[in-house]
Amino acid sequence: MAASRVSRFWTNQSPKVRSLLRIASAFTFMLAGSSKLFAFPVGMPNGMKLVPFSEVWFAGVLEVFGGGLLVLGLCTRPVAFVLSGEMAVAYFQAHFPHSPWPTVNGGVPAFLYCFLWLYFSSAGAGPLSIDALRGK
Repeated sequence: MAASRVSRFWTNQSPKVRSLLRIASAFTFMLAGSSKLFAFPVGMPNGMKLVPFSEVWFAGVLEVFGGGLLVLGLCTRPVAFVLSGEMAVAYFQAHFPHSPWPTVNGGVPAFLYCFLWLYFSSAGAGPLSIDALRGK
């Protein structure tokens, strides 16, 4: 009896938890981009300097601005789809050549973000979003 009440409670909360997952994930995603573009909260590894309009620069732009849109829950489905593709490219270009295993090649974040953004491109932003306010 009590288990079904708890189960019902969490089932009812799942849309809000989806929104929280989107917000928390997008915030950390933005930090990856801000590290590339602004050296905040930490700079690029080995003191690497970012070249404007390079592939890494475009990745940083997508991560900061796309992540910002996802934090707000604005245009979530198309933005998440583009970012999922970005992470797939990042994984297969930068990580997969070293090993097919994400835990070996350092690609766990890219791998997880790829599938997380693919999920949001399908599931939508959840109720705590601008998309929900707009009825999208």
